[in-house]
Amino acid sequence: MATITASPPRIGLPGLLKRPAVRKLLFLALAAAILVPLANARWASGTWPSALTVDFSEPLAKASDWIIDNRDSHPLFLYFLGHVSNVVVIAVRAVYLTLLAVGWAGVTALGALVAWRVAGIRLALGTGTAFLACGLLGMWVPTMQTLALMVVAVVASVVVGLLLGLAAGLSDRMDRVLRPVLDTMQVLPAFAYLLPVVLIFGIGVPAAVLATVIYAAPPMARLTSLGLRGADGEVLEAVASLGSTARQRLLTARIPLARKELLLGLNQTIMMALSMAVIAAVIGAGGLGDRVYQALASVDVGAALAAGIPIVLLAVVLDRVTGAAGERLGAEPEPRRGLGWLIALVGVVAVAVAGRLAGRLDWPDSWVVGIAEPVNRVVDWMTAHLYSGVPVIGGTADWAGHFTTWALDPMRAGLQGLPWWSVLLIVAALAWVIGTWRTALTAVLAMAAIGALGVWKPSLDTLSQVLAAVAVTLVVGFATGIAAARSDRLERLLRPVLDVFQTMPQFVYLIPVVALFGVGRAPAVAAAIVYALPAVVRITTQGLRQVDPAALEASGSLGATSWQQLRQVQLPLARPALLLAVNQGLVLVLAVVVIGGLVGGGALGYDVVFGLAQGDLATGLVAGAAIVCLGLMLDRVTQPTERRAKKGA
Repeated sequence: MATITASPPRIGLPGLLKRPAVRKLLFLALAAAILVPLANARWASGTWPSALTVDFSEPLAKASDWIIDNRDSHPLFLYFLGHVSNVVVIAVRAVYLTLLAVGWAGVTALGALVAWRVAGIRLALGTGTAFLACGLLGMWVPTMQTLALMVVAVVASVVVGLLLGLAAGLSDRMDRVLRPVLDTMQVLPAFAYLLPVVLIFGIGVPAAVLATVIYAAPPMARLTSLGLRGADGEVLEAVASLGSTARQRLLTARIPLARKELLLGLNQTIMMALSMAVIAAVIGAGGLGDRVYQALASVDVGAALAAGIPIVLLAVVLDRVTGAAGERLGAEPEPRRGLGWLIALVGVVAVAVAGRLAGRLDWPDSWVVGIAEPVNRVVDWMTAHLYSGVPVIGGTADWAGHFTTWALDPMRAGLQGLPWWSVLLIVAALAWVIGTWRTALTAVLAMAAIGALGVWKPSLDTLSQVLAAVAVTLVVGFATGIAAARSDRLERLLRPVLDVFQTMPQFVYLIPVVALFGVGRAPAVAAAIVYALPAVVRITTQGLRQVDPAALEASGSLGATSWQQLRQVQLPLARPALLLAVNQGLVLVLAVVVIGGLVGGGALGYDVVFGLAQGDLATGLVAGAAIVCLGLMLDRVTQPTERRAKKGA
């Protein structure tokens, strides 16, 4: 008797039409069939039509001229902004002089004892070693300059972030108003902040501090709002039932319940402030950032590395201390905590007084270890032996050239060769299929705004670099994350490496890529890949490890192999985390591709840097606004998918 096997059911046209994605694409195709011929007849051009471009150069030039003409006479500058500038200068100088008065031994002891009280003896030893390394590298004074700037900027950022977070956390209307403002502040490239601040405050410390506050305050605001809104409703009801006022509920219930979010906000604010404080060296902030910037300008990799290492050490120490404080929050009884802090304070004072009595406030010159010359010799050797002419595999310059020729150039030519309306259609299709019509409308309007700003081609050039960098980042990141999720040993080996790479400021990534690849678009993309890779690896690993073990056991009991479990169980269940990795990869890559304008990345990044260097408000701000629109479009094309996947999960 023959065995009858059932054939798979065929999906006809009615079945296809029941799928939401197909219906959306059909509707979009119908709209395109009507609108595209009309647009092509009215604006017959492959690139963005000049008739749809708005010239912002004249009004921005007038605004720039007005600021320059009235900066020394208008009441706004004399009686408000001038006082703000003076307060910032006095605060930074007071902190800097205090650090110098305490001396290198006192500052090292202070850092180590704070780390000991917050996180234990191991981190205390690491913190002390980090400060000593800054001195050994001959960077003690620049480190103190950066630290003074950081202290003032972080305090101001935390205050501003707390106030905005309280407003957003306690009022739905304020939350809706502040959300797009915070989105713009976080997406706008750091360099774009510098130009208007320099026009108002001039070159120097006040402009650097205020630009840092604008850049670093949003994480504090967001996490404060999140913590207040996520407070346990039952606890709040219990407090309200006791007759407490709204202010009492805020101080005794909401804020204590949001302590972990507040400390996480402090951690993120510190990291972003340090990153921005380095970039702000371009406008006269001084310190370590100025040393890195000057060394990069002269392609002195050794000097750049000598100043870059203390930046990384500061970032790692501050990240570890604030992170450990969040983990141990509330774990120690209050009396013991107060006694421990008193002992630490007495110890710091004793070390500082001993250093002053011994006349050892400044780091001794005889203790400095110069690494610039040996590093430059290594770089010269790499240039001679690895930069080009390596048999079979070719040198790093060859890799950069091949990547530019085979990936970046075709992608840029393809995007710029598309008719402008087809780009809008592709963006609309992607955003609508994975989101809603509001998502698609937002993404399309963001791309249309880029065209209206008159920077269509440079924006597509930047987009090509972002897409190429994201493609490499996702391939390497997903593969590494999967391997780390399946091997505890590999994850332990990768953890310190990823920690260091995640805490390094964006600026520092330019040092090794310039040494290996020279200047151009490929080095900018390489720096972006290295910067975004740790986040993709971490999110992928965490997402795969959080898959329900019961699902893996069930598939294993049915005879599934390890590869089948990964492909059919872990990856589908970890889809929300993978989509979040894509979203974060896009945002982080965009941030560094823009900074790549300093090393020949061109496109919008070059326009922002050029506008800052020439004081050209129109060029800098228009390019910055285009980057915001590009980031908004990329975010909307990926983030809605994540939300829907989470909802479905």
